[in-house]
Amino acid sequence: MDQKDIIEFCECNVLHPEKIEIAHKNLLDNESISLLTLFFKTFSDPTRMKIILALKETELCVCDLSAVINVSQSAVSHQLKTLRENRLVKYRKEGNVVYYSLDDDHVHVLITQAMNHLKHK
Repeated sequence: MDQKDIIEFCECNVLHPEKIEIAHKNLLDNESISLLTLFFKTFSDPTRMKIILALKETELCVCDLSAVINVSQSAVSHQLKTLRENRLVKYRKEGNVVYYSLDDDHVHVLITQAMNHLKHK
């Protein structure tokens, strides 16, 4: 068994009230936890993640996104709706073309941090 597969447990049953207090202060109410869970669940779909990664670099229309991630325009539009509802992407119109981009720098930072975390050993 690899060391990373081992879960360590305390051999004693001693509570640390000061640490429990600190951790408890950082907990959110149940509604906020539900919203946070739904927010992160948005990232769990591979098509949505591909869209986010493509938009991390530049704004794109649905046609461009469809070509980049190799899925139908209908599928891209469906996933963009979910991403818009979760305020991860925004759009702007230029004539007949609708361009999508990440909603703000927070989304860019969040994705960059996640990618850095995955690269960290």
